[in-house]
Amino acid sequence: MTPRKPLARRTFLRGALAGGALVSLGVPLLDAMLPTRPARADAPKVLPIFGIFYWANGMPWHAGHGETQGQGGYPDLWTPAATGPAYAPSPLLTPLAAHQVSVVTGLEPKTVIPDVPGGQGDGHMRGWHVAMTGAPMRSEGFDQPSHTMTVLQPTLDQVVATNEQFYGKTPPRFRSLQVGVSEARFHDFGHWNAISYTGPDAPIAPVMSTAQLHGLLFNVPGDLVSLGRRARLLDAVLDDAESLRVRLGATDRQRLEAHLDSLSEIQRRLQLTSGTCDMVPPVPEESGDLLVKTEIMGQILAVALQCDLTRVFSFMLTSPATTHVFANLGVANDMHKTCHDGAWEQVRAITDYQMQAFARLLDKLAVKDAMDMSLLDRALVFGTSEYGEGYQHSDREMAVIFAGKAGGKLIPNVHVREPEGNFSKAHVTMLRAIGIDTPSFGFNGGETSDQFSELLA
Repeated sequence: MTPRKPLARRTFLRGALAGGALVSLGVPLLDAMLPTRPARADAPKVLPIFGIFYWANGMPWHAGHGETQGQGGYPDLWTPAATGPAYAPSPLLTPLAAHQVSVVTGLEPKTVIPDVPGGQGDGHMRGWHVAMTGAPMRSEGFDQPSHTMTVLQPTLDQVVATNEQFYGKTPPRFRSLQVGVSEARFHDFGHWNAISYTGPDAPIAPVMSTAQLHGLLFNVPGDLVSLGRRARLLDAVLDDAESLRVRLGATDRQRLEAHLDSLSEIQRRLQLTSGTCDMVPPVPEESGDLLVKTEIMGQILAVALQCDLTRVFSFMLTSPATTHVFANLGVANDMHKTCHDGAWEQVRAITDYQMQAFARLLDKLAVKDAMDMSLLDRALVFGTSEYGEGYQHSDREMAVIFAGKAGGKLIPNVHVREPEGNFSKAHVTMLRAIGIDTPSFGFNGGETSDQFSELLA
């Protein structure tokens, strides 16, 4: 039998009205539109997705975080009782149970803490930098009293977004997207305001408005001629900058090259701006409710991923050391103060609420498509916070959650426990799961080539 030729996915029903006007009507996805393959044909390659979900101020403290934290006799509500596959979720992981997340517990930073300048061991700073970059903060310019610092290395989302093994030679319109939900800030600079960095002193501000995120992704410029003119102007700037390079010293040349890279990325994005998406959602309303806003942002992000506008994202629910006031939970003070006041029960309620928000984002990524595969099946979403707990800034027992299946490379619903384990072992596992052949990860004493093999298929 001659195999039938599949219908085009853009098949339309066409006709004419009584007055002679031609009309066409789209049809839904039909089996006849799907290609028939021989029984032994290889399955199409699944393009992986990598995301980070970040929440502030860790988890409620317990004895595993230190002697002082253990004096209250508070239980560990985070660590599941059993290890291995099909573990029973702990109370604080229960909101995520439907998505069969894998968790690694017991991990902590292993980076060397320099003596000068002082304060670089503060969990607020050290924990965040290791979780997001595998390295300590840069010692140059660090000042603990004013909480001023920057990264030594790019954050993990940018490591992935710039790796050719992940995107190949033709990345999508956006190498990565940065999204934020709560507007509250401990400070309005540095990592207190943005969790993604391309390198030292180069944070990427998250998009905080649902309407702004929608416009960024789906609004097509009306004047494409003007768009082309802007791209050509960038060409001229790049040519002139190249001629300047030979006249500069080593330090200035390095700065110029970083600037050129930035201009090249702007140009590439301009050239792709005219790309469209057939599934554009309506322009959303803004919301001050964290759960509602997470759902809205999550839905917009899911459409962007379905349209392959990007395959890398960071989602900052609450910023580091957040001052968000969870008044809806009956908490009068901001979360940062609530932690330092030792209000354990209120911190427990807030952490549970933040896990509910994480679950709502995963809900949006878990919807199946016509091929019975969801975005979450393709994805590895890394859930973490800046330290283990916020009462004393302990960076022991830090949070590591892996949601999704990474296209079949990541085993779901597994609990691995490694007390005092190296946090960057989780980094190595993630990078290898999404197809990046990293020999090792971690810096300044935190280097490791080990992985959690129990999580990799």
